[in-house]
Amino acid sequence: MENQNWLVTDEGQVETFGTAEVEAPERIYRLYRFLTELEDLLAAVSDDQDRLRQIAPMVRTLLTSAYWLQMEYKEADAKTGWAVNFLYREHQFPLTVQMVTWAPGSRSTIHNHATWGLVALLGGQEKNHFWRRSPTPDTPHRLEPAGELLMSPGDIITFTPGAIHQVEPWGEEPTISFNLYGVTDFKQRYVFDPEAQTAKRF
Repeated sequence: MENQNWLVTDEGQVETFGTAEVEAPERIYRLYRFLTELEDLLAAVSDDQDRLRQIAPMVRTLLTSAYWLQMEYKEADAKTGWAVNFLYREHQFPLTVQMVTWAPGSRSTIHNHATWGLVALLGGQEKNHFWRRSPTPDTPHRLEPAGELLMSPGDIITFTPGAIHQVEPWGEEPTISFNLYGVTDFKQRYVFDPEAQTAKRF
């Protein structure tokens, strides 16, 4: 099956966009160049969906050209089931650039990111479960399932700020991914409990 770029909206709708094919750059597409061009793009494009459609091929070029990045992951922690390795940190740098590892049998909380996000799967398979808000007067944080998607290495999934999902490794291998996020609005970031129909700040 061919690799895909996926977009998940605030309503839990999933759509494909673009192509997984990218042209090889004439010279190595280094991380610093990617970050500089990313900052320029974010300054020029304000719509999150438009941003994500343009960022995805940049990430594909980066991961294909700067192959060393794919080795920059940590083993998942035995207690938490996951691990994060930040690829770039600078004082007041507004973006999150990291490698994330999930161990088989682990599972994330049900959450949003309160910013745009992109996840490029590099190893293992990952199942995403999607949710949408379905509030009532008595249960303002009520959620309902909105579908699921099984990702394979080479797939990219992107999220608008209000998209709600849960991830889990699928199979016996850990998942390894390149994750990229914008500036988080922490007043809007939540962890959800669909059974209790509650939400709490992340």
